[in-house]
Amino acid sequence: MSDKPRRDTGGTGTGSGRSAGQPGGSRTTNGAPASGAGRNSNPPAGGNRPPANQSSGRPAPSGRGSSPASSGRGAPPATGGPRSGGAPTPRGGSAPPPAPARGSSNARSGRSQQSRGRPQPEERERDSALRRPQTPPPARPVVRPRGPVALPPIMTVRELSEATGIGAADILKAMLKAGMIANINQQIDYETAALIISDFGIETTEIVSEQMAGIVEDIKEVLKSQPPEEMRPRPPVVTIMGHVDHGKTKLLDAIRSTRVAEGEAGGITQHIGAYQIEVNHRKITFLDTPGHEAFTAMRARGAQVTDIVVLVVAADDGVKPQTEEAIAHVKAAGVPMIVAINKIDLPTANPDRIKQQLAAIDVIVEEYGGNVPCVHVSARQKINIDGLLEMILLVADLEDLRANPNAPAVGTIIEAKLDKNRGPVATVLIQNGTLHLEDNVLVGSVAGKIKSMFSDSGKRLRHAEPSTPVEIVGLEGVPQAGDILQVMDDLVVAREIALQRQRQQRAEAMAASARGTSLEELFGKVKQGQVKELNLILKADVQGSLDAIAHLIEQLNQSQSEVQTRIIHRGVGAITEGDVNLALASHAIIIGFNARPDPAARRHAEQHGIDIRFYNIIYQLQDDLKKAMAGMLAPTFKEVVEGYAEVRTTFRLPTREIVAGVYVTDGKITRTGQNVRVLRRGVVIHDGKISSLKRFKDDVREVTAGYECGLIVEGFNDIEAGDALEFYRQEQVAATL
Repeated sequence: MSDKPRRDTGGTGTGSGRSAGQPGGSRTTNGAPASGAGRNSNPPAGGNRPPANQSSGRPAPSGRGSSPASSGRGAPPATGGPRSGGAPTPRGGSAPPPAPARGSSNARSGRSQQSRGRPQPEERERDSALRRPQTPPPARPVVRPRGPVALPPIMTVRELSEATGIGAADILKAMLKAGMIANINQQIDYETAALIISDFGIETTEIVSEQMAGIVEDIKEVLKSQPPEEMRPRPPVVTIMGHVDHGKTKLLDAIRSTRVAEGEAGGITQHIGAYQIEVNHRKITFLDTPGHEAFTAMRARGAQVTDIVVLVVAADDGVKPQTEEAIAHVKAAGVPMIVAINKIDLPTANPDRIKQQLAAIDVIVEEYGGNVPCVHVSARQKINIDGLLEMILLVADLEDLRANPNAPAVGTIIEAKLDKNRGPVATVLIQNGTLHLEDNVLVGSVAGKIKSMFSDSGKRLRHAEPSTPVEIVGLEGVPQAGDILQVMDDLVVAREIALQRQRQQRAEAMAASARGTSLEELFGKVKQGQVKELNLILKADVQGSLDAIAHLIEQLNQSQSEVQTRIIHRGVGAITEGDVNLALASHAIIIGFNARPDPAARRHAEQHGIDIRFYNIIYQLQDDLKKAMAGMLAPTFKEVVEGYAEVRTTFRLPTREIVAGVYVTDGKITRTGQNVRVLRRGVVIHDGKISSLKRFKDDVREVTAGYECGLIVEGFNDIEAGDALEFYRQEQVAATL
C-alpha cells in the first residue's frame, strides 16, 4: 500500500456524516466521515486513530445508517476507527464482528431504530409498565368469626387478635381502659381475654386439652366421683384454734404426751407440721398449725383439709375478740366445731359463763339445746383428754368421713421448704387414694417423682393411705402451701402441665389482677348473675350500731330474694389483720362504721386488694347496700377546686373565638384535666373546659397565682371583662369519708 494518501472517490456517503461522538454540526472531510463507524462511537484515548482522510483500503462508511455492516449486504466491516467505543483493531489482525446497537435485532424493519439505539415497542411498553405506580390490592374486609370463639388458657394479644378478627390496637385500647398496660406480645389468661372480648360482643369458650381434662381442681369433686362401694372410713383431720394464752399449745402437748404409743403408734416430729395419734385402735390426724391465720391462709388458696375444729376457750377468761374471729372462720369454712373449755382446774373457772357468752354470739352448746359439743378439759393437769378425743371420734362418725384407698393419690400440701441436703421437701396430707414410692406427681406448678417418703416419726414409708401426713422428697421445685398433689401416669405430661401453670401464674401477675374483691367487682358480678350472696364483715364502735346494721340488713334480705347479704363476722373495735384475712378467704367486703383499720390491717388490705368501706351515717350504708344488691353502684366523684381568676379584658380572634385576658388570683390554672365555671355577679353562666391557655404567644401547661394569661373557654364566646372564673376537677372518691 502506498504511503501517499489518496482521494477516496468510491464512497457512497450522503453528506451527513454526523457522529454521536462529535459535536452537532460537524461534517465529513472530502466526503468521508471524520471518524467512527456509526453513532455512539467515541475515539479511544492515546492515538492509533487513522487520519480523517485516510483509510485502510476499504470503503469507509458513508453516512448515518448506511454502513455495510448495518445494511446486511455482506460487505466487510470498516477498520478505519474504533467500534462503538471499543479498542482499535491492530493492523493485519482479524476484526471482531460488529457489536449491535442498543436494543437492536437483525430484522430489516427495525434498521433505523437499531442505528439510533432506540428500544423496540415491546421494550417501551415493558419500561412504561415498570415505571407505572403499582395499584395496591383492595383491602379485604375483616371477617369476624360467628359463634363462640375457642381460645386457649394462655395466649398473646397478637394470637387473640388473629383468633377473633379484632385489631390488636383495639384490644390494647380496651385493656388500657380496663387498667391493664400491655403490648402485642403480652401473654394473658383466658379470663382476661374473655372479659376484653366481651366488650366487642363476641362469645368465647376455653379450649381444654386432653391433658388438662383429668387435672384435679377440687378434692371435694374427686371424693364425690368415687364409686360408693370403694369408699372406706378414714381418720379425721383436726385443727385446734382459739384466743392467745387460752391453752392451745398446752392442749396439743397434753394430747401428744398422753397418746404417744410405742413404736409406730404416734411418734411426733414438730417440723413435719402434722402428726397422728391412736385412740381405741383408731387414728386421729392433728394439723400442727393451731391458729386461724394459717387456717385462713390454707382456705384462701382453695384447699380444705380440716374436718373438725376444736375451739379452745379459757374457763377463767371467757370469749375474747380472737375467739370470735376463730368462730367466724369456722362458720365460713362450714366445718363442725367442738368447744373445749380449758383451765377448769383453776379456782376462778366459770364454765357456765363461757357457755352463755358463746350463746350470745350464736354458738349454742348441746347443754343449751344446740348442736355444738362442749368438753371440759385441763391441759395442765391432763384432765379429760380422753373425753375430748372420744368426742372427736364421735363427731367424725357423724360426719361419715370416707375415702377410696384404691384410687390414685390426691392430697394437699401442708408445708414446703428447700433443704440444703435433700432439696425440695414437702409435707402432704393424703385425702384420697394411696401414694406410693416412684409415683409421678403434679403439685401445683411443680412436677416430680416420689423418691422417698417419711412418716411423722421419721420412719421410711413405701405407701401412704388417706388422712396420713407424709414428708416427700423428689419434687423438682418447692410448691406452695395449699397446692393440690395429684398422681400422674406420665412425668412428661406432668412437666408440661406444670410449665403451663407457671406461664399462667406469670400472666396473672402481669395482668395485675387484684387477689381480693372490691365492692365494684362484686356489683358487676351481681349484675351479671354470677354472685347470689354478698358477704360482709362488720366492725363498729359500739354494739348498738352493730345491732342496728344487722337489723337493717335483715330487712333488705326480706325485701328481695335474688341477692342475699350475709354477715360472716361482726365485732366492736378497730379493723384488724385477722378481719382482712377472713375477707380474703371468704371474698367478703369489710364495713367499718365509725371504725378504722390499724396500720398492719391497712397495709395487708392494700397488698391483697381487699375493699374496706367506711361509714358514719347508716342511711349511706343502706343506700350502698341497696345498690350493691341491684348491681348498679357506680363510683362517686367529688369536686376539687384548684384555682380562681378574674377576667381583665377580652380579644376576638379571626376565628370569632373570644380570648379572655385573666389574672390568676388564687391556686393555679391547668390546661388539661380541669373544668372552668364562668361566674357573673356570683351566678354560674357557663360550665365547660379550657381549649387554649397561653402566656404572651407561648402555649403553657399551667399558670399559677400572681400571673396573667390568656385562655379560651371551649364553646363559650359570651365572656366579658369583670367575670370570675373558677377552675376545678372531678376526683373519684376513695372508700373513706
